[in-house]
Amino acid sequence: MLICIVGTQCSGKRAVKQYLQTIGFQEIIYNPSGPKEEEDEYNDFNKLLSYVTQNWLKDFVCTSLRDLGMLRSCAQRPFFILLSVDAPVITRWKRNTDKHPQITTSLEQFIQESDKERFGHGIPGQDSLNDILQSISHVSITNDFSEIAPLHDHLASLALTNPERTRPGWDDYFMLLASLASLRCNCMKRRVGAVLVRNKRVVSTGYNGTPRGLVNCNQGGCKRCNGTAKSGEAYDSCLCLHAEENALLEAGHDRVGENSTLYCNTCPCLRCTIKIVQSGVTEVVYNKSYSMDEASANIFKEAGVILRQHSPPRDYPI
Repeated sequence: MLICIVGTQCSGKRAVKQYLQTIGFQEIIYNPSGPKEEEDEYNDFNKLLSYVTQNWLKDFVCTSLRDLGMLRSCAQRPFFILLSVDAPVITRWKRNTDKHPQITTSLEQFIQESDKERFGHGIPGQDSLNDILQSISHVSITNDFSEIAPLHDHLASLALTNPERTRPGWDDYFMLLASLASLRCNCMKRRVGAVLVRNKRVVSTGYNGTPRGLVNCNQGGCKRCNGTAKSGEAYDSCLCLHAEENALLEAGHDRVGENSTLYCNTCPCLRCTIKIVQSGVTEVVYNKSYSMDEASANIFKEAGVILRQHSPPRDYPI
């Protein structure tokens, strides 16, 4: 594992590094102006990265990498974590004053220096700390602790050496996919995503929203979700499918296939209608009427599903 630490002035980067060293991490240094390579110091970034890659089962910590391009190269490796450290500006100014008592730095001067460090010096092509933090920071720490022990306790609670930090376990992996699916949601009430998995293989995904062929909920397709109904109310008029329903329906979509006809002795209710539409059924044939016939018929029509009533011969046993 390689943990690179970046952060603002006097935020506590050294303290975090020292903690990692106490739990077995070896410091590795990038010094482009330094002498020839030594075991733990390199003036060539590619050689440093190559060494760490070849010894990735060991734990390394580095506080000297600040180039965004280099850090992005590190981020391509499956054993890398970028840890950012920050603290309130007043706290950092006081630490700076305690660290350099012989140098008088006003709070205003310190803020100006911090802003230059964080947001850059206005030099084209020069990466600022903010560029790095916004791009690839994996773990962020606010070090407003006044003593070392609470900081160490906080770092221990983060379980930085947990293998799932760099390679998610199955639960984390599939939950991330579910969260990603939720971004496709068009329901005006809530973002929800679902993933159906079998033997650790994705069968289908789903997110909540109106069925295929209907106007999206966020475009006014569902009056209930665009109205004032509270959670748990007026579901009998809701046209949105839930993420779980969509995932299950998608799993069976290929089996339903094209040109499928659903026979039902009673006209489907509204909730069944939207699921029928989503499953890919082409035609619905029913016999007996139901209280929602008109509402269901309107949904089928909008989705392009044929709905027809079948009247069997008199005295036919159905």
